[in-house]
This record gives sequence, structure tokens and C-alpha cells, in this order.
Amino acid sequence: MAAALGLDEATFRRRHARKVDGRWTLREHLTEHGYDCVFLDRESRPGLAGCRLYESRPSQCRTWPFWPENLESQASWDSARTQTPCPGMGQGQLIPVESITSQLRESSGS
Repeated sequence: MAAALGLDEATFRRRHARKVDGRWTLREHLTEHGYDCVFLDRESRPGLAGCRLYESRPSQCRTWPFWPENLESQASWDSARTQTPCPGMGQGQLIPVESITSQLRESSGS
């Protein structure tokens, strides 16, 4: 992400990240939708939200909405779909939850 912005890692972290419980996380800012990542763009395409650094986004962002808490139940999935609209949710081929959770484990190194 730093390279995509033409920054060194230290500058990127100072400007766009913070440590929470000893781990780095991207900064957020309060919007009418709640707290949005500083790289979430809701203005370029009204009604849609997209990452300004899509090609270099971290695994946490690449795996949304397939986070364990969203996969716990149909109600959890529906809640995530309502609260954080993702145009791909509910579209396309249904992928078994076992396949998704396996991919999540692989991407997180667990």
C-alpha cells in the first residue's frame, strides 16, 4: 500500500495506520455510514463504495465479506450485507462455507 502511494513504510504508517493491541491497522474516520477506512471512496461513484488502493489492499480487505463472524449464520451474513453493502454479496455462484473458511485460513497463515 505504501508503494502504491509512493511512500516509504514508516511514512505510510505514520499517516495512514495506527497500532491497536500491538498490531497495525488502517486509520478510519467517522462518516454518515459509521467508521470508514481512510482509503474507502464513497464519492467517485455515488451509491457505491470502493477502495482507492484496491490492487494493493491487505488480506483483511481482500477477504471481505468472508470473515468468520459473517459466516456464523445466515442472519450474520444478512446483517453484514445490510450494514456494509457489498454489490457482490448474494450474486454469482454459491461457494460452500468450508471452501471459504479454508481459503481464509490459508490467507491468514493459520
